[in-house]
Amino acid sequence: MAGALVLAGVLLAAIGAVGAWVKHDAGGRSAEPRTEFTAKNPPAGLPAALTTGQHLRWSRCTSPAAARTGYDCAVMKAPLDYRKPDGRTIDVALIRRRATGPNARRIGSLVLNFGGPGVSGVSGLPDFLHQYKPLLDRYDLVSFDPRGVGATIPVRCGKTADDTGYEGAEACAEHSGAFLPYVGTSHTARDLDLMRYLLGDERLHYFGVSYGTALGAVYAHLYPKHVGRLVLEAAVDPSEDLVEEQVSQAKAVQAAFDRFAAHCAARIRHCPTGDGPEEATRRMERLAGRLEKEPAPAGGGTTLDADDLAYAVSDHLDLGTDAWPALAEALTALIEHNDGRPLSEGADDSGSADRSATPPDNSRDALTAITCADSSLRPGVERLDRDEARVEAASPVFGSAWSNGIYLCYDWPFDGERATLQVNADGAAPVLVVGGTGDPTTPYEGARRMARALGDGVGVLLTAEEEGHGTYPQNACVVKNVDRYLRTGRTPAPGTVCRGSMS
Repeated sequence: MAGALVLAGVLLAAIGAVGAWVKHDAGGRSAEPRTEFTAKNPPAGLPAALTTGQHLRWSRCTSPAAARTGYDCAVMKAPLDYRKPDGRTIDVALIRRRATGPNARRIGSLVLNFGGPGVSGVSGLPDFLHQYKPLLDRYDLVSFDPRGVGATIPVRCGKTADDTGYEGAEACAEHSGAFLPYVGTSHTARDLDLMRYLLGDERLHYFGVSYGTALGAVYAHLYPKHVGRLVLEAAVDPSEDLVEEQVSQAKAVQAAFDRFAAHCAARIRHCPTGDGPEEATRRMERLAGRLEKEPAPAGGGTTLDADDLAYAVSDHLDLGTDAWPALAEALTALIEHNDGRPLSEGADDSGSADRSATPPDNSRDALTAITCADSSLRPGVERLDRDEARVEAASPVFGSAWSNGIYLCYDWPFDGERATLQVNADGAAPVLVVGGTGDPTTPYEGARRMARALGDGVGVLLTAEEEGHGTYPQNACVVKNVDRYLRTGRTPAPGTVCRGSMS
């Protein structure tokens, strides 16, 4: 998915073992009394021990990532393989922030997925609560570690993140082979339905960002009658396979860079990219050539090479127009003083729903494993050469770095599920799909296709004329429409466009 395309993107840290963050009393029982619930439609085909016989036992989170006032954690038992529901189970790590409004006004739980794939929801909810805090008047806010991530059967592929990728396929199989066939999006979507039931909700209320839109859409396909209020923000394109995603994203990030370069030339004194997009591309190509021969110091003993340059610039572009002055300063430091620190470090503190300043743990391993569990593409060498050339041709600045993504699942030891997502959800309640016209990571056309693919009367598109990856809560009009939908179920009128920084 989209997160898989930016292989050097900074992802949320995964947390430690489940036992490190669930508080128990001396007898090993949860410190919180069992909470009863009233949902009547348990997931079909599961044993009673996992449905009516299972109750979430919430207690104070104690891990460094989530031990903050007001958060509870729990563990949900789920089948490792839903085709064998009576077989081995796994522990799914959950976190919750209780609703602050009166019980009589509480709608239910709103389950959040912050993107990736490979992003920990247990770490993410405390990090990003400020973005969703106004919704606490009507919802418990709940997140979780998806399969392969954090405390939920974490995938391990090697000693360091650099061991991950197509070269680390054998290492992934060696360290985590028992889990790799079961970490794909469709398996996690089934976990979502069990979660919905155990949270006490008749229907799933959900807010997914970037890769989280793939998860939400797959859920809607599998369980259309269980769809409540689903927001798919910065939606991925369900019609594209992994290679087509790389091509589309390379084009989109190049277009975003061109818009930055035009702004820089017109508005920023001593613009490091010159007098416009064409000159900016030439300067970036020269800079990449220089860094390919001799990477620049980037602080902490690290360096910044040509691929790092592309990824770091993309990370800045993901943050929208507010980050453009900082991007200009960082490029000036790199071009004039060979100092890669501002560009490398400045992209870490994004505050977006796909990143955190926390160093990555198993996030990159999980990204690879989940992507390859989903994608059935296993191209041979001849096609790899053609696909690499296609991606490189899509962008003179970013194409070379983005072409690395086509090798992500090369020689992966297990088959993937499908070439593209299956998301049609006929009969589901309306699903709100949000797309930004200047999104460099999940291009706007993908949101349009997602809304269509969900089905007539299901996918409702809200357009934001906005730069950056994601528009909630940056755009006040998007916030107004999304929050009203989540509180009342009313979708925006067809064709609604929110004006923003591009207007």
